Amino acid sequence: MRTPGEANQTEMSEFKTVATNENTEERLRAEIEELKLRLEERHKAGGPHAPGRRHRPSATTLLVLAAVALVVLVSAFFLGYLPQSTRQTALAKEAQESGAADPRVNFAVVQRSSGKSELVLPGSIQAVTEAPILARASGYIKKRYVDIGDHVKEGDLVAEIDAAELDQQVLQAKAGLDQSSSALEQSTANLQQGKTNAEMARITSERFNSLVQKGAVARQDADTYQSQYDAQRANVQALEKAVNVAKSNVNVAEANLGRLTEMQGYLKVRAPFAGVITLRNVDTGALVTEGNTLMFRIAQTDRLRTFVNVPQSDATAVHVGQAAVLKIPDLPSKDFNGTVTRTANSLDPSTRTLLAEVQVPNESGLLLPGMYAEVNFTTPRAEPPLVIRGDTLVTRADGPQVAVIGPDDRVHYQIVQLGRDYGDRVEVLEGLRQGDRLVINPGDAIREKTKVKPSPLAKTGAE
Repeated sequence: MRTPGEANQTEMSEFKTVATNENTEERLRAEIEELKLRLEERHKAGGPHAPGRRHRPSATTLLVLAAVALVVLVSAFFLGYLPQSTRQTALAKEAQESGAADPRVNFAVVQRSSGKSELVLPGSIQAVTEAPILARASGYIKKRYVDIGDHVKEGDLVAEIDAAELDQQVLQAKAGLDQSSSALEQSTANLQQGKTNAEMARITSERFNSLVQKGAVARQDADTYQSQYDAQRANVQALEKAVNVAKSNVNVAEANLGRLTEMQGYLKVRAPFAGVITLRNVDTGALVTEGNTLMFRIAQTDRLRTFVNVPQSDATAVHVGQAAVLKIPDLPSKDFNGTVTRTANSLDPSTRTLLAEVQVPNESGLLLPGMYAEVNFTTPRAEPPLVIRGDTLVTRADGPQVAVIGPDDRVHYQIVQLGRDYGDRVEVLEGLRQGDRLVINPGDAIREKTKVKPSPLAKTGAE
């Protein structure tokens, strides 16, 4: 079989030969025309012919014309037709030899993927603890001590509220408590007096009963003193109830005073925990309403968390305590190590994903709540799937296929079920075996049962 270079040289030489033949034919035709012109000049030089007689060319002229025609035909045969026929015969022979030879193809061997799989999922960074600070007392902002971005510690003063009405309510509650205490003291004194009267009535009743037995007084007098004693005992019970009511009133007054005093404590607004102020809605002189006005928002940023949605296929591989690495597109040179702290233990039926929380320390302060992050998980695989090169796939109407080279070096197109796509590599779940040889970039010439000359491809990072 000729090499491509030899074939090109042959074609160039044949092209030159054909061009030479064409030039020769043109030269011969020009000589014939010149001979015709000479013959016409001879006829004109011989004079006019007699009427009824036709001039005949001489034998010499006919011989010359025949010789010229014969030369033209022989030249055309040897210089035109014969090289072209030889060229067509060579091309047909070369095509026959090319068709008879087996095409040479490169192949890659099917291998099993790594025992560990990397899973990259998007997530949004949030603060572990974040809380709004609302006004617990109505009034005006007396002074504001912090602004957005300020770092505060637990218990730090962030604002003061001026509430004159609350101060008056506290004074009123104190007065009510004093009044209730005085009523309690009065009820206690009345109870003591009632107990004394009851004791006197008891002694008098007992004396008259003993005199009645001696016949010194009438029975009616003894009954009268007995009734007075019973009345005093009932009075003592009533006074005891009054003392209990007075004590209850005192407790109510104390609770009201305590509530108002506690409200006074809310006039000094303090940070509930250490963090950073992420929102400020009020300024000095602003009116705030109890339980309605959002004054500040504070977030704890020394430790952050990221929520990710794990697909169902990898849900069982992600568990509490598993390590994860956060990558921020804006910080390509930084990796942040985190840990899976909790999972939902159930899939969202609308997305078929598992919600997982990854916490990461943030002592450096580079991470900010609200950032976009890519969370990388490294999960082990009990049964790693097969992996093939992406350029071995052929997409057809009946599904993705690969050209498998059999033991007899014949090609068989096999339908495969694909798994995860890595770009230059693709996982295969069904249809192949480890060690199968696959044709790389099979063209239209590689058909079913075509015999090929396989050539292994050097291993690269894509295999």
